[in-house]
Amino acid sequence: MTIEQAGGVLPDAIYDAVRADILDQTETPGSALTESAIAARFGVARPTAKLALERLVGEGLLRREHHKTARIPQLSREDISDVFENRAIIESVASSALARAGAVPPAAVAAHRRLVTSAAAGDFARDDIAFHRALVAGQPSPRLTRMHEVLMGEVELGIGQVQAHHLLAAADVAEQHQNILNAIVAGDPVLAERLTRDHINGAREALLAHYDANSEK
Repeated sequence: MTIEQAGGVLPDAIYDAVRADILDQTETPGSALTESAIAARFGVARPTAKLALERLVGEGLLRREHHKTARIPQLSREDISDVFENRAIIESVASSALARAGAVPPAAVAAHRRLVTSAAAGDFARDDIAFHRALVAGQPSPRLTRMHEVLMGEVELGIGQVQAHHLLAAADVAEQHQNILNAIVAGDPVLAERLTRDHINGAREALLAHYDANSEK
């Protein structure tokens, strides 16, 4: 039975499936995703496949040059360094603001709990992303949230690579998230900011080390 026959919300269902494939590296960086191939895979019309792909393009998980096929971006060393450094700036400010208010977004707690549950299987990318999105969305500045959204497509590609190449243990990610939450609950903005920055910088350094090791081959 195809997604269309099952009666689901078609573009959303296709978007979710393809996004998951990108994050877990089933679809690898540099791969082309055509409307015809996606339509054939899910048994839907090309306009339906296009809607899902364009949503992924809009989020930065795919890139499409003018009249070109959409491809999964290949992040350069400079891309990784720049994206994660700017991510650290935004997310550390968000954590600090939350700590000053002593408020933990419920969506961040829920994502953390899901991550803890799935950590034994080493599957954490989706919940890691949801946790960080929720932290930033929960702070009071909508402009900070919008800046974060601009980065998130490339951030998600990086987090997907961290998981796919086993660069960090899911249990360690969960522990770092818990420490950030504890600092926010304790109302310690300096600690919350530092822990968030250290957490993101650790992922950045792991990605850069992996990039360098594979570039030398």
